[in-house]
Amino acid sequence: MAALGFHRFWPRVRGRCHPALCSSQCSQLSAQAASGHRRAAQSFPVIPGGILPIHRHVYEANTRNSARCSHRYMELLEKVKLGGGENAILRHTKRNKKLLVRERLKRLLDDENFLELSPFAGFGLPYGDVPSAGCFSGIGKICGIWCVITANDATVKGGTSYPISVKKQLRAQEIAIQNRLPVVYLVDSGGGFLPLQSELFCDKEHGGKAFYNEAIMSALKIPQVAVVCGSCTAGGAYVPAMAEESIIVDQIGTIFLGGPPLVKAATGEDVTAEDLGGAKLHARVSGCVDYFAATESDAYSYTRMIISTLNLDPEPEGPVQFEDPVYNTEELAGLAPRDYGHTLDVKLILSRLVDGSKFLEFKAEYGTTLVTGFASVEGNLVGIVASNGELTHDASLKGSHFVQICNQRYIPLLFFQNTTSQDLLPPCVYKAEQQTKGLKAQASMIAAVSCATVPKITVVIGGCHGGESFAMCGRSYEPNFLFLWPNARIGLVDAGRLSWSEQKDYGWTDETEFKSQLDRLKEEGSAFYSSARLWDDGVILPQDTRPVLGKCLKIIRQKKYEKVNFQSSPLLRM
Repeated sequence: MAALGFHRFWPRVRGRCHPALCSSQCSQLSAQAASGHRRAAQSFPVIPGGILPIHRHVYEANTRNSARCSHRYMELLEKVKLGGGENAILRHTKRNKKLLVRERLKRLLDDENFLELSPFAGFGLPYGDVPSAGCFSGIGKICGIWCVITANDATVKGGTSYPISVKKQLRAQEIAIQNRLPVVYLVDSGGGFLPLQSELFCDKEHGGKAFYNEAIMSALKIPQVAVVCGSCTAGGAYVPAMAEESIIVDQIGTIFLGGPPLVKAATGEDVTAEDLGGAKLHARVSGCVDYFAATESDAYSYTRMIISTLNLDPEPEGPVQFEDPVYNTEELAGLAPRDYGHTLDVKLILSRLVDGSKFLEFKAEYGTTLVTGFASVEGNLVGIVASNGELTHDASLKGSHFVQICNQRYIPLLFFQNTTSQDLLPPCVYKAEQQTKGLKAQASMIAAVSCATVPKITVVIGGCHGGESFAMCGRSYEPNFLFLWPNARIGLVDAGRLSWSEQKDYGWTDETEFKSQLDRLKEEGSAFYSSARLWDDGVILPQDTRPVLGKCLKIIRQKKYEKVNFQSSPLLRM
């Protein structure tokens, strides 16, 4: 994960209204521009999206594979809903008198139309399962404003932070900085998991980075509010201390670096959690918090009132006119490739995602293994870059050209990635020359994607393999959001293309060892293995892709309505 410093995330002002324009003029002009985009997109030609009989066997094989992947998706989703298990939930709600994370969200957000990020993080890790990394992260509306929410789930290991928990919080902050979104922290944490301290404390991207980010975000005038709705111990105590405004809930909220057991061990003194760091102490004596809430419901009411004081203009509400795709989005399950050999024309996928199935293709006759062009998704004009085969020399040059056009016009980019790895050893001199030629063109596209300042969203619809994935805006290229379909495969090498008969010529001498390594590569290449390690922002079902993209585009668009000004230091608490 990249360092979140001033220089890297200093918001660009390209495409914004002149500072002299008032807020109402800004909103009016933005609405007029959006209306113009929708009218233009309505005139685009419709993509032919029919599935030919000759392709029916591929479609059916993909559908069967998607059904298996969806089953695994639903299994994991049920585990996420259970958090730390039924006993932990009863202890949390009955004994500790606290609300569950999703009940807290219902009281905090305008509605349940939120975008949850990386729900499958934390499964199958070397140190065991940590469902949803022990915390919720997502984006929802509070008083009409899109906000990032991070919330510890104390039913999972008592809210203890594992290395994956820290990584998930840092990613949420990165998204907030990149998209200039206010952040609300719901803190209910027992601090870091000490047996793994070497993996969550010392390094640049470990726990302390979250507090560094809080200071940087405050200096960038990205508001942050913390609600202490449970234990707030050790490193967790710094979250409300660094936030601009903090709320604590009476009888269940506590803040201290070391709790009563540590005090007893160090001094022999018996002290209650309430006397050591309870709500009354911090609201009346230490001043560590700003609002005292008698109940959790009161705390979330305070949070909503604080968000209403941010002086941010929400995106103008109103009916947005757009057309549904002509073709059935449920058919995307049969278009999600089982492997690189079961890939149909990517335009069949696009015809089921974009408004009215309308698409203005750019350089349609050139570099056809990459599809580029303009479309609209839920009324938002976008530039699309979609894999349609090997990223050849011509395709790479076309992609580089198109990305720069979208960057110049400030049009968000959607990448639909389905790439494969190159042959380990080219079979002939001609193939080697072809690879070298393609590599130079790919370098041009990588540079264009790296330097593009427009918002970027990547969806891995098939393979994410080898160097081609870099040019298609992989994780290292800082897309605003990156999602995987359940059938996606990730890895430097496409394990599906490896076979003993071919690979024994490349130095393998033991077939048993080769097959063992191949099984490991296949396991580590699954979408769920990737998502468990936060290499993406979540696995989404193919048929949910359009609404997820629509929501992301709305979230990204919010910063157009913000007044851009900066200060040289964060807000400093008393």
